[in-house]
Amino acid sequence: MAETNAQHAAYDSKIEGNIIFTRVDTAINWMRKNSLWPMPMGLACCAIELMGTGASRYDIARFGAEVMRFSPRQADVMIVAGTVTYKMALAVKRIWDQMPAPKWCIAMGACASSGGMYRSYAVLQGIDNLIPVDVYVSGCPPRPEALLEGLMKLQAKIDKESSALSHFKTEAPAEAAGVPA
Repeated sequence: MAETNAQHAAYDSKIEGNIIFTRVDTAINWMRKNSLWPMPMGLACCAIELMGTGASRYDIARFGAEVMRFSPRQADVMIVAGTVTYKMALAVKRIWDQMPAPKWCIAMGACASSGGMYRSYAVLQGIDNLIPVDVYVSGCPPRPEALLEGLMKLQAKIDKESSALSHFKTEAPAEAAGVPA
């Protein structure tokens, strides 16, 4: 029995014009993961490390995420960096709701992930109580390398997602009526 190849692209050097064959899902996910536009939600000290990630030493541009967008309608990744208080939580939720789909969230730091050292009535104990989180980056504050690793984990997650084409599949008429095929 032949092994299946996990690679979804094929290249034939004998064909003129450098043609690559692939699936539409694979091409769409490749474009999505290599052109992430982060919405930085810098709420505390983790925001300084987030800014450092965009500097030349760490160069977040290698991952296609250098276009920091401060407009939620132009962003697709929210990076929540720092302590989220209940007073700020409604603003974070409003910005998240304004972002177009598909969208992803990175919780950067201990405070964004679990409330950190602040066990008080004023601090939200994890942004995942408010919005769905795709990747958690640990640390207090996490170094820029940790954020880049989290970004790579998000890219791997996006690569495995189904694209918009899967949403257009329709059920067979017999299945829709409840009749087994």
